[in-house]
Amino acid sequence: MVMQQHGTTLAYTPADESVSIRDSMNALPRVLAMPLTFLTGKPHTGQRPVRLTPGFHLWAATASMLGGLAVSWVALATGGWWLVLLLLGWSMTLHGARNLRMMMYHQAAHRNMWARPRRDRVVGRLVAAALMVQDFDRYSTEHVIDHHAVHHMTVRDPTVQAFLIGLELRPGMTRRQMWRHLVRHKLLSPAFHLNFLLGRIQSYFAPASRTLRVATVAGYATVVASAVLLDMWVFLLVAWVLPMTVFYQISNTLRLCVKHTFPGPEVTQRRGREYFASLTNAILIGERAPADRSGGPLRRAARWLHWSLRMLVVHLPARYLVLTGDTVVHDFHHRHPMSRDWANYIFARHADIEAGHRGWPPYREVWGLVPAINLVFDSLGRADPQEYDRARIAQVSGRSVFSAFDD
Repeated sequence: MVMQQHGTTLAYTPADESVSIRDSMNALPRVLAMPLTFLTGKPHTGQRPVRLTPGFHLWAATASMLGGLAVSWVALATGGWWLVLLLLGWSMTLHGARNLRMMMYHQAAHRNMWARPRRDRVVGRLVAAALMVQDFDRYSTEHVIDHHAVHHMTVRDPTVQAFLIGLELRPGMTRRQMWRHLVRHKLLSPAFHLNFLLGRIQSYFAPASRTLRVATVAGYATVVASAVLLDMWVFLLVAWVLPMTVFYQISNTLRLCVKHTFPGPEVTQRRGREYFASLTNAILIGERAPADRSGGPLRRAARWLHWSLRMLVVHLPARYLVLTGDTVVHDFHHRHPMSRDWANYIFARHADIEAGHRGWPPYREVWGLVPAINLVFDSLGRADPQEYDRARIAQVSGRSVFSAFDD
């Protein structure tokens, strides 16, 4: 479907077709219904919600990281073909880390994880130190003021700065040019990953208090010294440093590329719910299950096998490693940033849709990670080159270039 939003023509999945895609999976055994809901980011028609808590997400993310480290340790200790388990260990560690960053750290910055500022701040600072991301207090201020207020998707917005400075993408580039630049000069570039890592370190330490700096350095020094003394430095580098640098940064970058669309130059009304809703959409994961019953049993089985392989090889990694946690329904967060039901993100968004999205325009959805990135790239390509000139960033923002890779 092509939907007209403020004069900019962008392709989105219509609501009835989106429901149909998810409901097509009901042909599978009922036991798969909830896993498919969390994979796709969308409940099937009539599905009963589950009740999750902030504590559940915190402990699940932590357990995923620790479990990943354990699996990696087994792989390295056993060797041989068991090294294949490193793929699972890396994935679990990365998944847990990204959930800590995209849900715990993010909600704590809004003082909305438990709605207890002191406890939320402790969690935010611990996550920042463990993952080596932007200083929590600085992030909390910049995120709320420059990303959620009137500066959303302007050159003051950290997301826009990450595109223009960190990724060096700009209006006027074609989708193909953006993909080529992203893959060749960013995702596969050692220089990019080194600058990214230096940016993370700089954005954490520069604004931090002396006490926090000393405590963080002491903590990391203890970990490194212990690894050397116990002859586990290879484990530290392979099981922790690698997934928390290169893999983490690839996930971060791909997630950044689907966060928000850019307004077109013809958009003159830059306020109100209609406008702000037009900048964010859900990125649902998966595709329509086979419904064609023609042909013999072998042909029908082949269609289901093809669909299953795509769900496992294409869509599951995109959900598990890139669009982790509530990032699939980030549009709900921008409509209700202080929702106390954020931990039930999929069903909270669905309930808002069923309630008529009170005072907001209809939700918009895109199915698939690559189509979602294409959508954002196309919107940036059509954006006003004068409005999104990276030279203007220094005029409106004091943010360091080192912190412009954050998502």
